[in-house]
Amino acid sequence: MSPSVTLEQLRPRLIAAVRRVAAPREIPTAFKPALDAVWSFLGTHKGLRTDGHNVFLYHHVAEPEAGMPIDFGVEVVRHFEAEGEVRCVETPGGEAAVAVHRGPYAGLNEAHQAVHRWCAANDRKIGAFSLEIYGDWSNDPQKLETTIQYVLL
Repeated sequence: MSPSVTLEQLRPRLIAAVRRVAAPREIPTAFKPALDAVWSFLGTHKGLRTDGHNVFLYHHVAEPEAGMPIDFGVEVVRHFEAEGEVRCVETPGGEAAVAVHRGPYAGLNEAHQAVHRWCAANDRKIGAFSLEIYGDWSNDPQKLETTIQYVLL
């Protein structure tokens, strides 16, 4: 079943992130080394993270299959100085079309497609960014929850 899409006003959030350039098909292998670097950084910088989630910030480009910039990160509570590949990134705010995917990550594309269909049906234009916010981990894939947010023009 396709998730419903709602309009929300996004507030910027801070993330500790590593940027990679990857085509959509490469994301399943690109994200883990980037997040490992972020989590290692957070392990040595106590107090930067409380209960933040993993966040992927996608920078839309004309030809994503040729590679797009993606900030793979974790929510943090304050700004910090960049160290190595890890830098402080502020996600964009503004009006967004939002869908929540519940279940295995393999089904995330359906939530993305739901947002694209909703935008087309409602004559709304997708802006330069989208985000995936990963909820708390569960060993039961049916309990996973991922929020998809597309910033609108």
